[in-house]
Amino acid sequence: MFGRKTEEMWLIAGLGNPGLQYEKTRHNAGFMALEQLAAKYDISFTKHKFEAVFGDGTIAGKRVLLAKPQTYMNNSGRAVSALAAFYKIPPQRVLVLSDDISLDVGKIRVRRKGSAGGHNGLKDIIELLGTEEFARIKIGVGDRPDADRDLADWVLGKVPKDEEEAFAAALEKAALAAVEVLRSGVDSAMNRYNG
Repeated sequence: MFGRKTEEMWLIAGLGNPGLQYEKTRHNAGFMALEQLAAKYDISFTKHKFEAVFGDGTIAGKRVLLAKPQTYMNNSGRAVSALAAFYKIPPQRVLVLSDDISLDVGKIRVRRKGSAGGHNGLKDIIELLGTEEFARIKIGVGDRPDADRDLADWVLGKVPKDEEEAFAAALEKAALAAVEVLRSGVDSAMNRYNG
């Protein structure tokens, strides 16, 4: 696959926490959206290096690495920066999928760049890549109903039954938006998926 030359390689990282106790939690929205993308394009997570599990393939004519950092959320930058450095992928071809409490469940937002917005995984990636200039797709998980509730407890909780359908739709939209970024660029994905 990597023997023949295609024009560019992308790194698409889905953020989350490894381990069974974190499966299907709000904070693992990035993992879940990436898994949908991998299933659609028959890419398997068979490689275990750089503190990540990842697989490679082709999406929309682009070579891609799909990676799930295994560092736990707050240290996501270690895996993302190591993969980007080893495969010589510039920040402009890094796309990060993550949860976002400022978006309602069912919504996604594509951004060309930006601050971490209070998200520790994004904060670590910005710090270790040394730039905010990478695209991201934020997946809405909704905010705590009560501001006094512990934020970590909220994002590490599972999506309630009555929101599962909207959440699943957002994961699917995030995967489609990632394909659109590869096919037609970030602006096109923003126009199509930011509502």
